Amino acid sequence: MSDDVRVLLVDDQELVRYGFRLLLDARPGIVVVGEADDGERAIGATARLQPDVILMDIRMPGVGGIEATRHITRAFPTARILVLTTYDLDEYAFDALKAGAAGFLLKNTRPDELVAAIRAVHAGDAVVSPRITAKLIEAAAPHLGVRQNASTEEALSELTAREREVLILIGQGETNTEIAARLFLSESTVKAHVGRVLAKLDLRNRVEAVIRAYELGLVAP
Repeated sequence: MSDDVRVLLVDDQELVRYGFRLLLDARPGIVVVGEADDGERAIGATARLQPDVILMDIRMPGVGGIEATRHITRAFPTARILVLTTYDLDEYAFDALKAGAAGFLLKNTRPDELVAAIRAVHAGDAVVSPRITAKLIEAAAPHLGVRQNASTEEALSELTAREREVLILIGQGETNTEIAARLFLSESTVKAHVGRVLAKLDLRNRVEAVIRAYELGLVAP
């Protein structure tokens, strides 16, 4: 169907790709359109197949996931890349997110969480596993540094008190559902708040919001 999410699998291990294909092909509305075993082939497959979402491994021989992510997000801006890694904090994961990936999950993420993440990034959201958000911020620290200055106050002044609460919870890795439960709001209201936070702070997605929350000193490692 035309509404199906078209997925490209990129991993140097054939067994991993096979497992993901079995999982995703069994889900309605998701179609695996191709596979690639390194970054160079992923770039070619993206040009040829025009996938909506790419599940991208980081550590691969030849052209790795970071370089492929950087190239694909520049050349094919409609393609959404979801980085998958075996490790709680891959040393290159932060660089992949900065390269334009829309999300970062562990390979041992539960099947339902992976499917939900694919649908979320396809819809234009971004996904960072709550289990590794704190580690992501910790990894970001040497790259960014907390900016406490006049521009910080100016940025925060753009946000309402509620929007600041939402940004803090995003920075802590909370999903919209979790934020709604914590703040006693509907998910649609939370989604609207998230959208306003991204717009006011000129952020592209939830991943950048996590990083920005750290930069503004709202969340600490």
